Amino acid sequence: MPHPSDVIVIGAGVIGCAVAAELARRGAAVQIVDDRPPGMGATQASAGVLAPYIEAREGGPLLELTARSLDMFNAFVERTRMDSGVAVPYHRTGTLDVARTKGSMEALSATADLLAGRGIDARMLDADQVRTEEPQLSADAIGGLMIRTHGFVAAGELTTALLAAARAHGVVRLETGRARRVAQTGTGLIVEAGPNAFHADAVVVAAGSWSGQIEVEGADRPLPVRPVRGQLLQLTWCGALLGRVIWGEHCYMVPWRDGTVLVGATVEEVGFDERTTVAGLRDLMAAACELVPATRNASLVAAKVGLRPACPDGLPVIGPSAVMPNLIYAGGHYRNGILLAPLTAALVADAVLEGTMDPLLELTRPQRFGQL
Repeated sequence: MPHPSDVIVIGAGVIGCAVAAELARRGAAVQIVDDRPPGMGATQASAGVLAPYIEAREGGPLLELTARSLDMFNAFVERTRMDSGVAVPYHRTGTLDVARTKGSMEALSATADLLAGRGIDARMLDADQVRTEEPQLSADAIGGLMIRTHGFVAAGELTTALLAAARAHGVVRLETGRARRVAQTGTGLIVEAGPNAFHADAVVVAAGSWSGQIEVEGADRPLPVRPVRGQLLQLTWCGALLGRVIWGEHCYMVPWRDGTVLVGATVEEVGFDERTTVAGLRDLMAAACELVPATRNASLVAAKVGLRPACPDGLPVIGPSAVMPNLIYAGGHYRNGILLAPLTAALVADAVLEGTMDPLLELTRPQRFGQL
């Protein structure tokens, strides 16, 4: 692959902005094309939980990707803060995965065994210990798993900081438009976005759930990404705040130091329907009240919704196109877009600017779905 200096990134969510920041840091001129303001897709409805050993508790390729990206997060956030001058709330206070049934306790024990084999700091807790760690838990909690390396980050502030970092490193333009088609033209590529056309040496497709609606010249099918709706609650908490992310069977709760708590998230196969619904919010409230009864005293600040991009096999699509030189896919991150942002940015920048293909790209290669 040639070494381009002018790159278009389609998508201004956290993945697109992370890729743009890394490309700009390495000297590329970047255009970001999106029909929404930065971070206003799935990113704005993300709780920012960084928990690979919960999201991928059974191991496998997803755990390899998310665990490696988590290892990059401290340096990623610090570099973004320094480059942008923007504060990014970020806490590695761990997660408490709570069991309320015997079956859940057995599943957590299996996860603990897996983590022990990886040298991860995780500890099983009995009923008394779990309530000592978090006194506000429901009385029917029979134990839990503490994973200290986990944490959370403010997704909106991170995306804002990444865009500012990209701009601080050089030429970064934000163009408005819904990308519909990518085609070859001469020695470069052209992105058709409504009445506009943008030219560059290389293109990165990071359009989230809309990536599959972008026609790529020569591809035998669209990227198989589908939207999965996730609804999220923001609450103002009363009394003592939770000590860390609490993960239950039907929801998770993220305590912020400003006295708010995020409760997420629904998983709904409803196509491109971005509405918040009474049913979704009711289910989240009920699940949070069952897990932490003090939720009943909280007040509702906001309800948010986002469409998370999912692939059929649950893995993201990161890697070069088989049919178009200098086109790279970076999509299908589903619920792990925030967590996988550092790794995705590094993998894409290596491929685009250095022609280097990390072995991890074998796990995420687009060609597992056809000639894309």
